[in-house]
Amino acid sequence: MGFELLAAYALDLVLGDPPSWPHPVRWLGRLMNAWEKPLRRRLPSPRLAGVVLAAGCLLAAAGTASLLVWLAEASHPWLGWGMSVFLIYLAISVRDLANHAWAVYRPLQRGDLPAARQALSFIVGRDTAQLDEAGIIRATVETIAENTVDGAMSPMFYAALGGPPLAWAFKAASTLDSMVGYKTERYREFGWAGAKLDDLANWLPARLSGVFFVLGATLTGLDWRRTWQIYRRDGRKHASPNAGWPEAAMSGALGLRLGGPNVYHGALVQKPWIGDAVRQPELADIPRAIRLLFAVSTLAALAFIVLGMALKKGLT
Repeated sequence: MGFELLAAYALDLVLGDPPSWPHPVRWLGRLMNAWEKPLRRRLPSPRLAGVVLAAGCLLAAAGTASLLVWLAEASHPWLGWGMSVFLIYLAISVRDLANHAWAVYRPLQRGDLPAARQALSFIVGRDTAQLDEAGIIRATVETIAENTVDGAMSPMFYAALGGPPLAWAFKAASTLDSMVGYKTERYREFGWAGAKLDDLANWLPARLSGVFFVLGATLTGLDWRRTWQIYRRDGRKHASPNAGWPEAAMSGALGLRLGGPNVYHGALVQKPWIGDAVRQPELADIPRAIRLLFAVSTLAALAFIVLGMALKKGLT
């Protein structure tokens, strides 16, 4: 699976996620919405309904990926290879994440805070209407850090282990978390399985991220020693079992304090600070974080390509 992953990652760097293209994540979201009401009606508890939803979505995602590859291979081996590459490419979102960050950066560069807040609102869950420039920069850097794992390392890791079916089983778990994994009255029980699956799937890649962030910081001229120090010290501080690790590493690399209190849906949520405020956020931190994103993703891709090739060799 090594060469397929290499080609898929290269495709993502070149193409990103063109907004005019249909994307399987949107289809997964529609499937989850379509199944929610019938499952809630027919099963005795919201948690059981959520477990069935999660199992069904993982099976649908992995099964569809397997079927598409099998049908393509049945026509020609090269078509099967191409389908594998295409499906893995669709599971990776490095270029798209960078594009969203640039969309926040450009209006900030012009001094247009309302436009920057609007662009930021597409990629973060917090309320953005009252954020000042430093708050916008900090939020952008945080989402780059967290999605370095969720959008890059994890799908590549699972693609290396099990090709498109496992990569898309991961994407189903991630989509479940983003759709129903909220601790609200409606989703606390129904979204429990989706949230736990996402936590489990990202557990190892999140902890591996420290090594790649240290290497990436070295390559991009950032402070690798502080990256490792803050990663080890503050990685467990986040309420999420996984998000704190890449955020702590990013915080150490840039010398910024991330996290802290933020407003979500009109309510102030107290979160711990991650990292040390070596200095105040500045506009150049967004390009620095994007460069680190590409460095970390490329290093992880290379490592997982070797892993995929070793597994393939071991199975033959």
